[in-house]
Amino acid sequence: MTASTPVLLTSAQETGTTALLTEAAARRGLATAVLTGPTTVERLTGRPVHWYGGPLAAARVAAPLGLALLEPDDDWLTRLPAEFTRRRIELTTLAEAWTLRRPAFVKPPADKSLPPAVYPDGSRLPRTGERIGPGTPVLVSEPVTFAAEYRLFVLDGEVRTGSRYARFGRLDPGPLTIEATAFARRLLAAVGDTLPSAAALDVGPLADPYDPSEHWAVVEANMPWFAHCYAADPDRVLDVVLRAAGPSTALTPADRRFVRTAA
Repeated sequence: MTASTPVLLTSAQETGTTALLTEAAARRGLATAVLTGPTTVERLTGRPVHWYGGPLAAARVAAPLGLALLEPDDDWLTRLPAEFTRRRIELTTLAEAWTLRRPAFVKPPADKSLPPAVYPDGSRLPRTGERIGPGTPVLVSEPVTFAAEYRLFVLDGEVRTGSRYARFGRLDPGPLTIEATAFARRLLAAVGDTLPSAAALDVGPLADPYDPSEHWAVVEANMPWFAHCYAADPDRVLDVVLRAAGPSTALTPADRRFVRTAA
């Protein structure tokens, strides 16, 4: 390997996806490395590095390694046409969410600062903890039930691969369906320019006991460099990850506004 060989750097907390992507990177001749401390960063400084791992570790290594980490806008879901969400969603602060007097699904836009869940009211939301405070941004939406949830890895507005990852909220990886792909393509044709060129898109059909028709909706959009691939093709997932978290020198003008900034 030479100093110009791209490197896939992963966090020390190995997951099934980390192992699959590392194997895929090695198959195509990329170097691989695990972030074990400052010496790893020193050794890789000046090389073309790509990242797969959590946002906290990413924040520590992005600047010294010249990484550009792409992520959807925090309010992306709130700006979608109703035909793609089929529920009310707003971006607000945790302080505002504490005042809720009705059940609501509450989650952070990107990180895992509080558990995503349906809370009976605002009094049940956490008030203390690491990275939790009155100003913590949260998405608040009407509770709905997804009969199934699919993750699709998108590159340049096209679905590259994907898989089912849950049924009725329970982990259940399986093949990507024609229906999931068709809905994602319709969404991307309408609002694809509001996402980074590399994104992980979660969608699924809603389960409504009062409506037997199948209605699809967006669950959320994620950062590919912090998304499990489940049963998706890891080689194609890697294509998306490499674009989503790579050298800032390779950024396109359209992607500059989606670069994650340090908190």
